[in-house]
Amino acid sequence: MSVVFTETIIPWILGTLLLLIVFTFVVAVKSWREMKRSPYFFMRQQAEKRLQTYMSTSLVLLFLTVGIAAYAWQAPADNISRVAVLVNTKPPTKDVVDLVQDSPETADSIELVESLAKEQATEIVPSSKPTLPKDFDQFEPTAELRDDTQLGSLFFSTEVTERYEPVEPNNIFAEGFYTIYATFEYEAMADGMEWAWVWRHNGEVLEGGNELWEYGEDGPGYIYLNPEEGFENGEYTLDVWVNGELLTRSDLTVNTAAAAAGN
Repeated sequence: MSVVFTETIIPWILGTLLLLIVFTFVVAVKSWREMKRSPYFFMRQQAEKRLQTYMSTSLVLLFLTVGIAAYAWQAPADNISRVAVLVNTKPPTKDVVDLVQDSPETADSIELVESLAKEQATEIVPSSKPTLPKDFDQFEPTAELRDDTQLGSLFFSTEVTERYEPVEPNNIFAEGFYTIYATFEYEAMADGMEWAWVWRHNGEVLEGGNELWEYGEDGPGYIYLNPEEGFENGEYTLDVWVNGELLTRSDLTVNTAAAAAGN
């Protein structure tokens, strides 16, 4: 209650009123002294009128100050219906509903919580593990996947060196017709493993490939994409699989404005 009192303009109003009361009281006292000391009837009469005026004003200001102070110190009425929506909780039990069903506001709140809980239950779907499309899973591997087999991070660029190193790698490109290379390092691979790569555009499979590995145990590698329709605005994703296991994934954005801005 004191916090509400101090955070409003009421203290300023009360302070102003108190100053006015002091001022009118001082003037009233001065008028009373003039009335008592003045030797002339006319001057005493004027002092008496001023005394009455300022005393009346002081009383009015005093009553006004008391009224405002009394109002300010009252606890504010709270008519706001509050509902705590718990997003990961169970709906209220039947006993709780029966307990508060006679209260319209509380009943409405429970209906709101129940409806939100039902919506959440229908909307939240556990994220599924990425799967390799059957079109890119056409070979039977002749070598087992090893525990230490690794495919490194993918780096995108429009040019690569003779050693398959990316030239000015980036993840943002402009629209147009060109080739994007995805370079990577691999370790503990074996000839005969089945590997596949899948390019997607905005989540839809764009193209890919599938073959048996024949590039040795370790070294650098690359995958490229050069779509006939050119690169269009959107998100492109590349997944690389070995023996049915997703070993590396990365994405790039095609946005001409962002690429021109150097983002």
